[in-house]
Amino acid sequence: MNKPIVAIVGRPNVGKSTFFNKVLGKRLSIVEDTPGVTRDRIYGEAEWRGIPFILIDTGGIEPGTDDIILAQIREQAEIAIETAHVILFLVDGKEGLTSSDREVASILMRTGKKVVLVVNKVDTGALPDHFYDFYELGLGEPVAVSAANMLGLGDLLDIVVDNFPSAAEDDEEDDRVKIAVIGKPNVGKSSFINTMLGENRLIVSDIPGTTRDSVDSPFLWRGEEYVLIDTAGIRRKSKVTGDIERYSVIRAISAIERSDVCLVMIDATEGVTEQDKKIAGIAHEEGKGIVIVVNKWDLIEKDTHTMDEYRKDIQKELVFISYAPIVFISVLQQQRLDRVMELAKAVSENRAKRIPTGQLNSLIIDATMMRQPPSDKGKRLKIYYAAQIGVKPPLFSFQVNSRELMHFSYSRYLENKIREGFDFQGTSIKFVFREKGEKEDV
Repeated sequence: MNKPIVAIVGRPNVGKSTFFNKVLGKRLSIVEDTPGVTRDRIYGEAEWRGIPFILIDTGGIEPGTDDIILAQIREQAEIAIETAHVILFLVDGKEGLTSSDREVASILMRTGKKVVLVVNKVDTGALPDHFYDFYELGLGEPVAVSAANMLGLGDLLDIVVDNFPSAAEDDEEDDRVKIAVIGKPNVGKSSFINTMLGENRLIVSDIPGTTRDSVDSPFLWRGEEYVLIDTAGIRRKSKVTGDIERYSVIRAISAIERSDVCLVMIDATEGVTEQDKKIAGIAHEEGKGIVIVVNKWDLIEKDTHTMDEYRKDIQKELVFISYAPIVFISVLQQQRLDRVMELAKAVSENRAKRIPTGQLNSLIIDATMMRQPPSDKGKRLKIYYAAQIGVKPPLFSFQVNSRELMHFSYSRYLENKIREGFDFQGTSIKFVFREKGEKEDV
């Protein structure tokens, strides 16, 4: 099941960033008393009752303002609202109900999403006299919390989690392979999708950040149906000046989250940039299948070694996704576009692959014979048993005599052997190590 998304919204200075930081347990948002200080939506992964979800902190909504910054923050928050499964509407329990709160409530009621009304800054056990005024908003029973003092957060998160889509609802979704095309602005994402679709379904422009939305486009390829997800280009914050690009980041994150395979598109004329690493890192951390697609290859002067040298440079820069295949294309010249789909299909299948336990253990035995497990102070690592316990991405459990003896280098050695033996190209694979007597928790 994809992780649900929760957006924290409300007018400026009601404590959204403080709430966000407390739930995540990290100081990711700047907290000041200046209204509107949260200029960019910030997201993070949280967990409650063992259920992971993505939490979005937004800038404050100031309805009807002529101030350009507050107007941009409002648009930013509206995109978060559009993306979220559950919306937390924070109001100020000290200040009481305001006309702006009523306007924000009106915006939220029109979304059709689950909205939880949260009265923040209730710092004592006693409710303020004006607490009951918030019932006028028509959003149901308000939940009193103090984010700063961490009061009432558990009860609130119980309500949030109870309103997530159920696993059964998620299972009802189609099982078509979903391919997200991600990358910096102006690398050719929309042009690639238009060419694959054979029609001008997406706006294409030389202006970075033209694609505002994540657009899903079903299409048939060699008799099978796929969904291509076009995302707005992700940019470094220091380079984001226009509201179109700034507000599209969470849509890109959401598209990665619900995809099976990510095509990380790189501009051949620029090479791998720091932002490319960041984008690929998001897909890697989410455990998605990855294909590195180098576009605009027609613009590169070549000799017989150019592609091999370029490939080595990419592998060096993106060493953390060394498992990802690389394909060099030209959307303009329509070169090797079918190869992209061939790789995406293969990577999707690898990500869902299951290895029989007998075959896996046979490989592990051979691997330990070829390279003896590490030891420390006369005690040697022993691997008693291995089994695959999950897919998408593949997850392997090893029962060992001592988890501390499993050095990173030996874990990487075992990963390489499993990749060699069973072809997991394009997908990360994850390991858990358990000592005897520990229960499986997956």
